[in-house]
Amino acid sequence: MRAVVCAAAALAGAALAAAPAAASAIAPAVGSYTIVNANSGLCLEVPSAGTAEGVQLVQQPCGRSGQTWTVSNASGGRRLTAAHSGKCAGISGDSTSAGKAVTQQTCRAGTFHTWELEPVSGSLYRVANAGSGKCLNVKDGSKAAGAPVQQNSCDTAAGKRWTLKAAGSGSTPAPAPTATPTAKPTATPAPTSAPAAPPGWPTAAGRQPVTATIPVSGVRDGGMKRYHGSGALGSDGQSESQGPLFQLADGATLQNVILGAPAADGVHCLGTCTLKNVWWEDVGEDAATFKGTAASQTMTVDGGGARKASDKVFQHNGPGTFVIRNFQLTDFGKLYRSCGNCSKQHTRHVVVSNVQITVPGKSLVGINANYGDTAKLSGITIIGDSSRKVAICDRYKGVTSGEPSKTGSGADGVNCVYTASAITYR
Repeated sequence: MRAVVCAAAALAGAALAAAPAAASAIAPAVGSYTIVNANSGLCLEVPSAGTAEGVQLVQQPCGRSGQTWTVSNASGGRRLTAAHSGKCAGISGDSTSAGKAVTQQTCRAGTFHTWELEPVSGSLYRVANAGSGKCLNVKDGSKAAGAPVQQNSCDTAAGKRWTLKAAGSGSTPAPAPTATPTAKPTATPAPTSAPAAPPGWPTAAGRQPVTATIPVSGVRDGGMKRYHGSGALGSDGQSESQGPLFQLADGATLQNVILGAPAADGVHCLGTCTLKNVWWEDVGEDAATFKGTAASQTMTVDGGGARKASDKVFQHNGPGTFVIRNFQLTDFGKLYRSCGNCSKQHTRHVVVSNVQITVPGKSLVGINANYGDTAKLSGITIIGDSSRKVAICDRYKGVTSGEPSKTGSGADGVNCVYTASAITYR
């Protein structure tokens, strides 16, 4: 990550930049965090977990709602997305002036929604806006609850330093690239703990067995609790007849949930739905399946992550558009598949952006070109694929019976739409 350009930091922070701790620190993994001010010990918050456009961020005692932030990759840095609202931290009016408010805004491309997390030591960072070159700061270095957050010139003041803590945890993990996944554990009907998660993954705040599918309408906030299958839903096999742990009605939102093992058939959406900050520790049959019947419906996965998916992560059976953004994936077969042999086929679309992939994995998306499917990809980071074996976009001839046949792979500008710069390997 390029150095933050701050004139004040160049003068006042020269000694700090040379410190061994700063040199050894690294950027945080993509994941879900609370962001704690080093001066006050208070957390960065959208006041009262509001969803309105342009609300100024504040600091408040940690443990409240509106304090979970998804850190995801963006061109030139990172994006900070409020898990409850899906909106991004940005600078009011795209201003470069000191003292301008840091607010939540509808996420968009551009430097004013991009932040550079400059390591200071361990999990301590200076957070600079790429558009203004100024740092995230509590006004007047205040330690008071409710003090507003703004941008100001970068220097070594403690009020301009922030610690990232994995959401739901009481401790700060050392941020690091996604770890090599552990071996898949033997599923048990009622696990007491989850397998070790890569850095940046949330720690569960309790657990709840699920013996019958939980219906969701409106908004359901899981409070970062781990839900796992039990009884009739206690299998982690690949049967297509399994029920889901959650079934979302048209218009429903499921947020701040961890799905542990066994996860049965994950989440089903029966129409337009949103999954915010949802994490699958061990994908069962599929993480989520998009059903419904309307061509105008949209399923949005915003934030969160999945691992240990022996086949598909997201399955698209109905029509409409599937949006996957600010997501991380480890040890998988396919990220997304438009159903290849559903008895009723549709035109389907998928949009994938700001996603971090860690191998092993086979392919990102698979679509049926003969039914007019499209895939648009941007901001994809693939870790550990030195030979570039992960297929980015596979095209198939879908069918209504039998098995689909593969017809091509890679960008074609029609069905698979992306550029070489959309994919970063490291």
